[in-house]
Amino acid sequence: MFKIQTLNKISTAGLQRFPMEHFEVASEFTEPDAILVRSAKMHDMELPESLKAIARAGAGVNNIPVSKCTDRGIVVFNTPGANANAVKELVIAGMLLSSRDIIGGVNWAKTLIGKGDEVSKLVEKGKSNFAGPELQGKTLGVIGLGAIGQLVANAAESLGMRVIGFDPYISIESAWGLSKNVEKALSLDGLLSESDYLSLHIPLLVSTESFIDKSKFAVMKDGIRIMNFARGGLVNKDDLFEALDSGKVAAFVTDFPDEALLKHDKVICIPHLGASTPESEANCAVMAVDQVMDFLFNGNIKNSVNFPNISMPRNGRQRLIIANKNIPKMVGNITTVLAESNINIADMMNKHRDEIAYNIIDIDGEISEKDLEKIKAIDGVIMARILPPLN
Repeated sequence: MFKIQTLNKISTAGLQRFPMEHFEVASEFTEPDAILVRSAKMHDMELPESLKAIARAGAGVNNIPVSKCTDRGIVVFNTPGANANAVKELVIAGMLLSSRDIIGGVNWAKTLIGKGDEVSKLVEKGKSNFAGPELQGKTLGVIGLGAIGQLVANAAESLGMRVIGFDPYISIESAWGLSKNVEKALSLDGLLSESDYLSLHIPLLVSTESFIDKSKFAVMKDGIRIMNFARGGLVNKDDLFEALDSGKVAAFVTDFPDEALLKHDKVICIPHLGASTPESEANCAVMAVDQVMDFLFNGNIKNSVNFPNISMPRNGRQRLIIANKNIPKMVGNITTVLAESNINIADMMNKHRDEIAYNIIDIDGEISEKDLEKIKAIDGVIMARILPPLN
């Protein structure tokens, strides 16, 4: 029986996928096999020895101690793309809000309460204060063409915008999903210089912190409108405020408010609503649960942020999964232990990601706990588990 701990409220659309005969789900377990989490901060949490996997029902994993998990052989999953449509729709809304001053107009209209029969006349007189450009015919630059960026690019193109995309690391899957009319930027500066609107869809890493700074603003068109629904630290705030005050940037829309951003009149702060739809929460939960189940049952890994993607069909045999440092002779050392115990390998797969390697080994017969301990004792092995044959 596997124990699944939830650190946040997880959609029942996901939780109900756990078969009751194999899983217990609760918010309080002392020795869980896996943890499902959304926003709960785990950096100061003591990770139990029983923990095998953590699944984040969302894309970002800043709240999870990934390096510590890797050292312990704990697989960390996320759910990329599960909330992509929800974020896409909010980005399009942000573009409209930045153009038409809809928020200002709505707030002003509320001040007309009590004017009675004069309201219609006052509306016609005051509406020009909230005018703004249409999206059709304008150019949108999209930096990052993953699950969300791809959807934003396609949606904007369908609204009649010219769309230019920049992503030197675009996946084949994302490339196939892009509209044929989305243009490939020859350079980042070229995209910035041509864009009337800019949407950011890249992760926050050491290399991308303050990615948009003074040097990038200098290349941009005057009056550009910028959407940041990716991560707050991607834009240098001091340089942003200077660009807003000078008119270089007409509006900045972000899903990551802070005190300074809230105070600026040209910043539209949305309270981190990117994934706040019931559909998105359900999609994230379903994906997280399915990934955890496949790992606990089969040792397969999909959408991990610290282990390689790897999957091998079950064939009714006992399965051995091993994580080790990605150093020479590890596979030989592991197979030697099996050979010395006359254990035949029926099938095997090995993948690596950076400094971590992961092995799935199906065997004829059975491996003993004694043999498993020998494998765990190999210098460089981080984790080893036996998975029984599936019924």
